[in-house]
Amino acid sequence: MARTGRPRAFDESQALERALMLFWSRGYGATSVQDLVEALSLERGSLYGAFGDKRSFYLAAVRLYWDTYERSLTAALREGPALPALREVLVTPARTPEDTPDAPHGCMIGNTTAELVPQDDEAREVVARAHARFIEIVAGALRRAQAEGEVTTAATPEAQAQLLLFTVQGLSLVSRAGVDQAAALAAADALIDALRA
Repeated sequence: MARTGRPRAFDESQALERALMLFWSRGYGATSVQDLVEALSLERGSLYGAFGDKRSFYLAAVRLYWDTYERSLTAALREGPALPALREVLVTPARTPEDTPDAPHGCMIGNTTAELVPQDDEAREVVARAHARFIEIVAGALRRAQAEGEVTTAATPEAQAQLLLFTVQGLSLVSRAGVDQAAALAAADALIDALRA
């Protein structure tokens, strides 16, 4: 009978969630394997055995981030007025509590675009899938909002969703360097007003 090895003595899903927060707050390049070992209280061998190398671990964390974000986005846009929910989508990446400077900044998809996408085909695929799903979900909500007279029909829902994607990703990247929250809110309000019927 083949040996299956010793069962892992840690919860992989919890370890991945903790790694997600570390990668999100520090970024891929600034998070070392030793940082992960210390934050997760794991031996290097256990980390590599469960998740592979740092890049594989990071991409698993990005996929978890997107899956969680997609569920939240879908729920927020499922019913009710679309514009208040979309405004919240726009301004969320710019919000970081001032008393927690190590808190995550921006959108992890945007952060991945900036750090990995130019050189990494797998990261590019993860980001492209997330962008496509964002547009699909948001365009669906905008289509309903156009039919209900809440949103202007001057552009297609897909074009409006693309504009929202560009804006939320731009705010995400700017927030990594620190953003004037009043300016971010004003920009979000200007876009929401432009979408209003």
